[in-house]
Amino acid sequence: MKTPEDLKKIVKEKYAEIALAKPLCSCGCGPVTEKKYTAFSDNYKTQPGYLEDADLGLGCGIPTEHAGIRPGDAVLDLGAGAGNDCFVARALVGENGKVTGLDFTDEMIEKATWNNNKLGYTNVDFIKGDIENMPVPNESYDVVISNCVLNLVPDKRKAFSEIYRVLKKGGHFCVSDIVIEGNLPEKLREEAEMYAGCVSGAVQKDEYINIIKSSGFKNIEIPELRGTAIPEEILLNYISPEELNVFKQSKTGIFSITVIAYR
Repeated sequence: MKTPEDLKKIVKEKYAEIALAKPLCSCGCGPVTEKKYTAFSDNYKTQPGYLEDADLGLGCGIPTEHAGIRPGDAVLDLGAGAGNDCFVARALVGENGKVTGLDFTDEMIEKATWNNNKLGYTNVDFIKGDIENMPVPNESYDVVISNCVLNLVPDKRKAFSEIYRVLKKGGHFCVSDIVIEGNLPEKLREEAEMYAGCVSGAVQKDEYINIIKSSGFKNIEIPELRGTAIPEEILLNYISPEELNVFKQSKTGIFSITVIAYR
């Protein structure tokens, strides 16, 4: 049984590897290590503020589409990666707003900061921190966003408690994440790489919503919920063909969910 610190180490190492990976080809279609983690990613290319260099294809939704971000808002992006959602949020808050990206991987922060320097934004910054214990003052942000990151956090109750703490009164969050209905095969839950790929760290959908409620949030909305499938060639890296057949017959559902809730 891996400890929470073990899981954090796994995630940090995998995402450092992704941040440092070279593209597959000159078309910018992504690093080699990324191929296993794009089953859920959405196309950001039509989003205002989109920067291709910041898009590592690691999300499972587009939370900024539903977040109701307004000009002048202060926005915090959890697990900011190379800055993709931050730069889209910057286009929405404008010059009078503020966007902070939080990540606990040095290599991602370096990549995001490099992208931001290229864009020349003075109201976007990236800070290092753990989502379970954010280095952020109370009631600092109007909106918190996150994209396919919170299911990587071992203590999800602590994560949502921290989101509640850093939001201003009346503020809200909008996160895209992975949840499940049914039970994942034991081997998938145990595999470190699948954890870093956002699958084995997912919890049941009802449990996810209950964690949000118990953290004090209200007016919970689910603007998007869609089923997704992990390609069989990926699953077969972790389970046998026989186990795959059992998994398919179990009707276990893997969903991309976008949730909004208010403090």
